[in-house]
Amino acid sequence: MPNERLRATLLERRVTPADLASAVDVDPKSVERWINGRLPYRRHRYAVANFLNVDEGYLWPDALPRQQVVNASESEILTIYPHRWAVPSDAWGKLYATAREEIGVLVYSGLFLAEDAGVLRTFVEKARQGVRVRVLLGDPDSVHVANRGADEGIDEAMAAKIRNVMVLYKRAVGNVEGIEIRLHDTVLYNSIYFADDQFLVNTHVYGFAASHAPVLHLKRIPGGEIVNTYLESFDRVWAGARALP
Repeated sequence: MPNERLRATLLERRVTPADLASAVDVDPKSVERWINGRLPYRRHRYAVANFLNVDEGYLWPDALPRQQVVNASESEILTIYPHRWAVPSDAWGKLYATAREEIGVLVYSGLFLAEDAGVLRTFVEKARQGVRVRVLLGDPDSVHVANRGADEGIDEAMAAKIRNVMVLYKRAVGNVEGIEIRLHDTVLYNSIYFADDQFLVNTHVYGFAASHAPVLHLKRIPGGEIVNTYLESFDRVWAGARALP
């Protein structure tokens, strides 16, 4: 079976099979075989993943022994906070300050973040340095937003919070190139905040505000699958979202 993940990654990175072959010191025909489904030697898998800046387990999910994947995934968990309010107040700013390639936010409102002038300045600074910044807010007219408001006992206030956040983002980031904001209409099982390989994942718990729910601090490591799962979820929501008017 062809390795579509490898093929797609090469296309996204604008890397030809010949380029990859040269980078990892193999014959171009070997790369073609990998694209067509042949499993490379481990040293080559690691070299390819490192060159393309992706996880080895993403390109070849069946190559690693199950126990190795489990152990690596457990090692991705840096800290678990019992509540979002227990996360150090400067953790969000420190997270985004480390970004070199990409910043992501997936929330319904994320009002606490939009009110942080330091974080918004970081978004602008990073975007001007070439970092891609993607922000996903809940569509205030979505039935899922209405349901979340009812779950938390704040009803229409949830949609009002999102509209407030929309104004805050427009004022702070305006039309800064590299910053994209979209509205999504999905059920969120967690909010996601990430910078490159580090993630803060705020779980959602029925009947509790997000500020009272646990937060996982994660960092991607080779062979782990937790961070990749959340990133894939983020990308799926992004693909179905619409640009902020």
